[in-house]
Amino acid sequence: MQATIDRPTIADDAQRLIDTLERGGVAIMPGDVGYGLLAGTEDAARKSFNAKRRASNKRHAMVGNMDIHSEVHVVTPQARTIIDTLTLDYGIPLGIVAEFRRDHPLVKQLSDSLLSESTVNNTLAMLVNNGRFQEECARVSMERCVPMLGSSANLTGTGPRFRLDDIQPEIRAVADIEFDYGLRKFHLYRRSSTIIDFTTMQVVRIGALYDIITEVFATRFGIDLPEDPGFDTLPSGHLRKELA
Repeated sequence: MQATIDRPTIADDAQRLIDTLERGGVAIMPGDVGYGLLAGTEDAARKSFNAKRRASNKRHAMVGNMDIHSEVHVVTPQARTIIDTLTLDYGIPLGIVAEFRRDHPLVKQLSDSLLSESTVNNTLAMLVNNGRFQEECARVSMERCVPMLGSSANLTGTGPRFRLDDIQPEIRAVADIEFDYGLRKFHLYRRSSTIIDFTTMQVVRIGALYDIITEVFATRFGIDLPEDPGFDTLPSGHLRKELA
């Protein structure tokens, strides 16, 4: 008799992840650009921050989807068109830095200190379009009004992790729940998501699919982005350091 092979239960796993964050826990979540370390409260964010050994100038990013981005971020019509083109038309995972609405229910869940630790010059970074698992987690996050904040599941400066087993023990030790979805889609880039500040049209971090992103900016919108100096020269991809 052939053994039954079950598909990953993304819907159930997403509920379990949000349950964990709502209780003040820390979660390791798989995304297309690598595994992330997530928190939803000030204490959990500090716990994950300390485990990663991050400097005090670093900032948390919000983990969301296009619906959360559309409600939370405030962008110009040009920025909206570019973001929609990259994410909806080309299917690219993207870190979006933009001004934000402080009165949005998800943002209002953040304490003053946690909000301060997640923003720069009245802008908030948000990762969107990072795969089916994150999409479902973001949907539940929005439905239940439980914010997701985080960064790569790694020690700061050591690069993203594309397999759960490659995450350092110090990071896995602080997680209350983790999900093993195997090797992540964009591992060949060896970097996490590309991050762009849409208030200035400046690149914060060169990351996955940057080659396609630069071509879209140039050919569709007439905007030249900085050339990637290459992984060996700039393995982190960071051109600005607050989200490193």
